[in-house]
Amino acid sequence: MTGLVLRRLALLPVLLLVVYTLTFALAWAIPGSPFDDAEGRRPSAETQAAMRAQYRLDDPGGFYLDYLGRASGVSWALGRAPQPFDLGPSLRHRDRSVNEIIAEGLPVSLSIGVAAMLVALVVGTFAGVVGALRPGSAADLATQLVAVAGISVPAFVTGTVLLIVFAAVLGLAPVGGWHGLRSLPLPAIALGLAPSAYIARLVRSQMLEQMSAQYVRTARAKGLSTRQAALRHALRNAFLPVLSYLGPATAVAVTGSFVVEKVFAVPGIGKHFVDAVLAKDITLLMGVVLVLSTFVILLNLAVDVLYAWIDPRVSVGAGAR
Repeated sequence: MTGLVLRRLALLPVLLLVVYTLTFALAWAIPGSPFDDAEGRRPSAETQAAMRAQYRLDDPGGFYLDYLGRASGVSWALGRAPQPFDLGPSLRHRDRSVNEIIAEGLPVSLSIGVAAMLVALVVGTFAGVVGALRPGSAADLATQLVAVAGISVPAFVTGTVLLIVFAAVLGLAPVGGWHGLRSLPLPAIALGLAPSAYIARLVRSQMLEQMSAQYVRTARAKGLSTRQAALRHALRNAFLPVLSYLGPATAVAVTGSFVVEKVFAVPGIGKHFVDAVLAKDITLLMGVVLVLSTFVILLNLAVDVLYAWIDPRVSVGAGAR
C-alpha cells in the first residue's frame, strides 16, 4: 500500500502540470477582457496598458511561466515571491488576492459537498438495503422510483423547490446567503439526491448478488436471519463498488456545486469559478482549477487507499505491479 501511495503522489505534479497547461490554453482563449466591469465600462487606455504590463497579459509565454513559478512555490524558493503557492492577485477583484478568495470560498463548498455526500451515503445505502431485502415489494418499488427521480431531476430544480417550500413558505431555513449550519441542509439535500440515487441502485444490485453467494448461505445455515446475514456479511462486499463511486462523486459534489451555490446564493468556490469565467479573470480561474484539481487527485488517492484497506487483494495486486 505504501508503494501505491508513493507512486500516486509522484504523479501529482505531472497531473497538475497537464491540468495547468490545458486550463491556461482554454482560459487564454476565452473572449472578453478582465478590465470590464458589470456595466461594461473600462479603465483608461493608459491604466489598461500599465495593468497588462504588470500582469504580463500581452505575453502568454511569460504569463504561463511566471504564474507557474509562483503557484508551484518555485519562485518563493528562489526568493522571487513573498509567499509559497502564491496564486496572484485577482484581475477583477483588484483589492483581493486569489489566495484570499479561495480561502474564503473553499470551506463553504467543502461543507456543502461533504454534507451532500453524507446525505447520499445514508439515504442511498438505506434505500438499497431495503430494496435488496424485499425485492419486488412496495418498499422496493418506492425506493427505485425515488432513485429514478433523483437521477432525472436536476439539482437546480430540486434546490428551487426546497428553497420555496422550506425557506420562503415555512421559514425553516434562510432564503439566501451563508449563515453557517442553518444554511447547510437545503443545499446539501439538493446536491446529494442524485448521488444517493446512484448509491441506492449500486447497493441494491450488489446486495442481491451477494445474498446468493455461498458464504451468505453458510451464514444462514448457521442460524443467522436474512437481515443479519445481509448486514453483517453481504453489505461489506456489496459496498466496495460504492466506495469506488464515492471518490469521483465527492469531487463532483465539491467542484460541481456552483449551480446549487447560485440557487441558494452561497459564496462558495463554485460561484467564484463561474464569475471568473464570465469576467475572464485568468488568475482567479487558474487558481480555482489548480486547487480543485489537487483536491480531486488527493481524494481519489484516499479512496484507493481505503479500498485497498477493505479489500487486501487490491494492495497485493498493486505491489505485484
